[in-house]
Amino acid sequence: MPAALVTIGWALPVRGRDRENYLQKTVAKTLDLTSLWIYFVPPLTGAVIGYFTNDIAIKMLFRPYKTLYIGQRRLPFTPGVIPANQERLAQNVANTIMGSLLTPGELQHLARRLLQPERVQGGIRWLLLAALKQVRADRGQKTAKLLSGILRDLFGESLPRLLRVLARREDFLESQINQIFDRILLEFELSEQQAKQLSDWILQVALPPDLLRGALIDFLTDRNIQIIDEGFREKTSGTYWVVANLFGMKNALLRLRTFCLDEKEVANARLQELILSLEVRDRLRSWLRELSLQNLPLSTVRQLRKTTRETVRNYIQSRGAEVLQGLGKTIDWDNVAQLAINRLQSSIAVTSSLDLISSELALVLERYLEEDLEKLVERAIPILSIDEVIVEKIRATSPEQLEAATQGIIRNELQAIVNLGGILGFIIGLLQVGLFLIR
Repeated sequence: MPAALVTIGWALPVRGRDRENYLQKTVAKTLDLTSLWIYFVPPLTGAVIGYFTNDIAIKMLFRPYKTLYIGQRRLPFTPGVIPANQERLAQNVANTIMGSLLTPGELQHLARRLLQPERVQGGIRWLLLAALKQVRADRGQKTAKLLSGILRDLFGESLPRLLRVLARREDFLESQINQIFDRILLEFELSEQQAKQLSDWILQVALPPDLLRGALIDFLTDRNIQIIDEGFREKTSGTYWVVANLFGMKNALLRLRTFCLDEKEVANARLQELILSLEVRDRLRSWLRELSLQNLPLSTVRQLRKTTRETVRNYIQSRGAEVLQGLGKTIDWDNVAQLAINRLQSSIAVTSSLDLISSELALVLERYLEEDLEKLVERAIPILSIDEVIVEKIRATSPEQLEAATQGIIRNELQAIVNLGGILGFIIGLLQVGLFLIR
């Protein structure tokens, strides 16, 4: 019996046997309350300790965020496990991802899924539409200026250089010139109207009476007159020989030359009358109308085609680049580029052909990727440096952000661990009570 109860018992007013009974009942009640605490305290204590121990352990993964010091000594377990090993954690995460998840085979499989023809075609079409909208919305004429510069460089520098190189070949433009000759020159014939206009131009502009008079004067030199007179005397016979030897041609030709020199206007009028009386215009028109290379012998046509080809090729070799450069300088490329851009903006053919263009480009890209996808992925992995990106991203993330991200991902799992600690502590407390009862 406890000493305190004995002391209390002696102080009670009850004496003898009643005092002993009263003390026995009091001791029994005290023992019942003590046994109840033995049954309930260990499980409750174990549950509380297990719950808060796991909660503290989880928080110690991230906290404290920084190293704590007492004087010059660092407190143990500061900073938390993850902040203290953030560098190693970043490297391990990167190695795990690159070694197990983003392997070259997985990247190739991912690239094939991303670069399916349907997706590629849609992407290319979107890019083409975006480019077309950008051209339409271009208010600063940047596109026109860019196209103008390209055309100017093309005709001013690139094409002349290319022409100089290609012109050195023996078969340069051979098939093209032959095709032009066979399809255009060989079948070319003047219409009635064209023959009339050309004959009028020849008689009025190319060979007017004054020009004919000048040509006649230039032709009737003393030497030419002498040759004509002697030839006429020697090679004629009969009546013409009598006329040639009695009268001669020299005197008549000299008088004709003098007449053309002294009487210009009269000579021109006479020549004009002669042209009209001889119907030179009609004869010339009829001759031009019947003019065609098909009327020539086949050997002559072949030789003419060969001569034409060589003449064109030699001209291009010698002066083609110069002519092309000169042509490029005379063209207003800014205006040409603007006209081309305006035409493209309003062209229905451009819009309707976007599907076809995107489809063809997607097929070309697919054929290329089928052959070189593995090489491209092997080259892309070092260039992308995915592991370094992961490491740098984890390094740059603060411990607070790491904790928030982790809890945001597995908040329920972390709470389940805390609850499990409480449950395990409660079970251990029950085991302790069971052992106590067994003993």
